[in-house]
Amino acid sequence: MQISRSVLSGTKIAAVLAAGALALTACGGSSTPAASSESGLKLINAGKLTVCSDVPYEPFEFQKDGKIVGFDMDIAAELAKDVKAELNVVDSSFEAIETGTALTGCDVSISSISITDVRKNVMDFSTPYLDDDLTLVATSASGIDNLDGAKGKKVGVQQATTGAQYAKDKGIDAQQFEDSGLLVQALKAGTIDAAVGNQSVLGYAIKDDSNLKRVEDYATGEKLGISIKKGNTAMADAVNATLKRITDDGTLKKFETTWFGEATK
Repeated sequence: MQISRSVLSGTKIAAVLAAGALALTACGGSSTPAASSESGLKLINAGKLTVCSDVPYEPFEFQKDGKIVGFDMDIAAELAKDVKAELNVVDSSFEAIETGTALTGCDVSISSISITDVRKNVMDFSTPYLDDDLTLVATSASGIDNLDGAKGKKVGVQQATTGAQYAKDKGIDAQQFEDSGLLVQALKAGTIDAAVGNQSVLGYAIKDDSNLKRVEDYATGEKLGISIKKGNTAMADAVNATLKRITDDGTLKKFETTWFGEATK
């Protein structure tokens, strides 16, 4: 999904560094996982599956009633259950996640991460768990019927994302927003006429708003995966086993219905 979701905030730098410091302390200066789950899988923190995620990014990961919930968090909970560990979520920046830096302090990163060849250079990926193409959404009053019709209008994108790149490639001079929350807020407030981004997030954001419409979808072939420290085959095997289980038994489809409804169809 995101080529990069947001700039590195001070709070999130602290969160990742704190998680990394715990790992370094536990390992005596090495970033090698030093603890194990009951299943025998090596973990950064004893008894905990530490997951980095960039919060908020509704409906994948966001705060609700004091808890971090969402589609990705449901998958993370299933993985923690399978490896017999407590789920520990670290709120990281997406910059740290996409560069692999987050994996010095987390066992995996689950944060609606698109699998790309560039990212494969610094991290391994699970098998894909969601297809997520792009879409154009617009206010009903904008008169926008397609991407060409959006040219010259006020179009927003989340900065440094595949949506931003797609809009640029199509000749759209789009306004950049730091995160999807600000982008959707601007769309609903009418300060922009339209937005280009992933179907899951924008479809979910406008599903109950009759003033907004989904104009066009674009098949870009984006697939989301869970990132794992390069070479950690034991963790990759565990993650892929969980994804296969929840796919085969229908759990993953249930999560999609819960969090996206018709948004990804």
